[in-house]
Amino acid sequence: MPKLSVNVDHVATLRQARKAREPDPVAAAVLVELAGADGITVHLREDRRHINDRDLQLLRHTVKTHLNMEMAATDEMVNIAREIMPDMVTLVPEKREELTTEGGLDVLQKTKELQMAISTLHSSEILVSLFVDPDLKQVRESARIGADYIELHSGEYANATDIAQETEQWEKIRDMAMAGEKLGLGVNSGHGLTYQNVSRIIQIKQIEEVSIGHSIIARAVLVGLERAVSEMLALVRR
Repeated sequence: MPKLSVNVDHVATLRQARKAREPDPVAAAVLVELAGADGITVHLREDRRHINDRDLQLLRHTVKTHLNMEMAATDEMVNIAREIMPDMVTLVPEKREELTTEGGLDVLQKTKELQMAISTLHSSEILVSLFVDPDLKQVRESARIGADYIELHSGEYANATDIAQETEQWEKIRDMAMAGEKLGLGVNSGHGLTYQNVSRIIQIKQIEEVSIGHSIIARAVLVGLERAVSEMLALVRR
């Protein structure tokens, strides 16, 4: 049965819009876990635009399920991860000007940098996932440089404008999930997944976990966080 990790970044985004103290992403994480989610995901960005260092420290002491820290493969972030000790680190590409992560890592172009980050994180016994596009060369290189997991970028699938395009992108994710499994990688997926499109993704048996943030937090504004998480869990675990 696939698991659900809820990204609470956008709770912090709302807080930072007013430079206020609330809403608190740590409190949100507690409610998310009480609603039955399998894990919490947060992205500590270089510019600290939403989640900040204090949030991360408190989350490590608060989260009882599984804490996944998304981050760039920089020395600063690797050192923070080794101090915080999340259950998993997901290495992602990062650009200051982007609103959200726009695509997967180019593992082939950043082999040395990523390999060093993976090795250092492994020395602290932290599992490492690489956020990659559903591309065979990227999946193979992820396995070669020692990643434990890949998280397949589902953005193109989520942004499909018709059923034919959606099916084409779904098949890419399915094929790369199968390839990742054969290469000894654990497989997760995320980005742009919603209540409307998650059902096809969880049909891919190799996918262990989906990471969903914006759709759940947007729904929570209308119906409350507990109900929003419960409704997504019902879809993921169906």
